Amino acid sequence: MLEWLSDARQAKSLGLVILFTTFCLIVLWVYGSKKRGERLEQHKNIPFLDDADVAKDDSNGK
Repeated sequence: MLEWLSDARQAKSLGLVILFTTFCLIVLWVYGSKKRGERLEQHKNIPFLDDADVAKDDSNGK
């Protein structure tokens, strides 16, 4: 097995498969849950909020 991985062509292919699989799993994790998606929708505008808006939202329990 280690001899197979020591060849650069196989190691590159294996690395590509591992990274692509990891990427796909992260995408599924982020967009897979409706609850998580709703939270992401709420957080997307945080950079544009004023400090007063953030304090008001925190006091309302959001």
